[in-house]
Amino acid sequence: MQRIRSALWWLIAAPFKLVWWILSLPFRFLAWLFHPVRENFKQNSIYIFLTEVPEDRPALDAISDAFQQPEAILEQLDAVRKHLLRMLAVVIITTAFSFYFTNDLAAFLAVPVGGLERLQAVAVTETVGVFMRVALISGLVFASPYIAFEIWLFVAPGLMPRARQFSLVFIPLAALFFVSGMAFTYYAMLPVALPFIETGFIQVTVNWTVDSYIKFVTGLLFWIGLAFEFPLVIYGLSAIGIVKPKMLLEQWRLALVGIALLSAMITPTTDALTMGITMLPLALLYFLGILFSAIAQVTNRQPETGTIQRAL
Repeated sequence: MQRIRSALWWLIAAPFKLVWWILSLPFRFLAWLFHPVRENFKQNSIYIFLTEVPEDRPALDAISDAFQQPEAILEQLDAVRKHLLRMLAVVIITTAFSFYFTNDLAAFLAVPVGGLERLQAVAVTETVGVFMRVALISGLVFASPYIAFEIWLFVAPGLMPRARQFSLVFIPLAALFFVSGMAFTYYAMLPVALPFIETGFIQVTVNWTVDSYIKFVTGLLFWIGLAFEFPLVIYGLSAIGIVKPKMLLEQWRLALVGIALLSAMITPTTDALTMGITMLPLALLYFLGILFSAIAQVTNRQPETGTIQRAL
């Protein structure tokens, strides 16, 4: 009886299996064709770097070994030196590339105050310094994805493979957040802050020098753009086990007080409106950082034990 049921089941399933075999034949052929490529890729250093599981060691043990073996610290310092030199080389290249459109960019930065014709140069070398400052800020913006990549290369060996691969997504996000912070400063802060600076204190005619104005604007653009990287910093700290999403969520009131103080220091004016405009996105970024921290905790979990990998 068992044999009869087996034979009937085979007769019923055979046509479906034949159709599936025919449909899957091209895919199986491609898999066979690219099998050597796939095997070679698994032996590639990039594949090994992305999938290698780091040694699970407590941070205190790693620090103790570092003091017992100072040459390990020297190796890490040498690695940091190489990363910094590569970053510097890319910034020099992108800054040199920015020379081509620096004049147009300076004119764009002067739009909130009425254009370059409203500015004046007093010192002999003032325009040269302004040109180099604008070119450098532009070069940093263009180099920001590569800078984020170098930071990832330094931190990645201490992450679990899944977190190491997932964190690649945050490299373009670093540039996006930086540019978003600069756009927020230019389109939201400056239109409110500049009129207040010109008319909110002593009623005198304000004659901006090009050096003071560009230094003021580029300083705001850079530091607020850097502040917008906060969620990615939280992700990195969470990935190596320094902070946890639960701790960040429990301390949100204290964090808002700190954000208010930071906004007061960053804001170029003393009015509450500009401070509130600055504080709102920073508060939103803090809660976005909590989400990134949770993602880092999940992706960096060891599948064997379910604990969080901690590495220096």
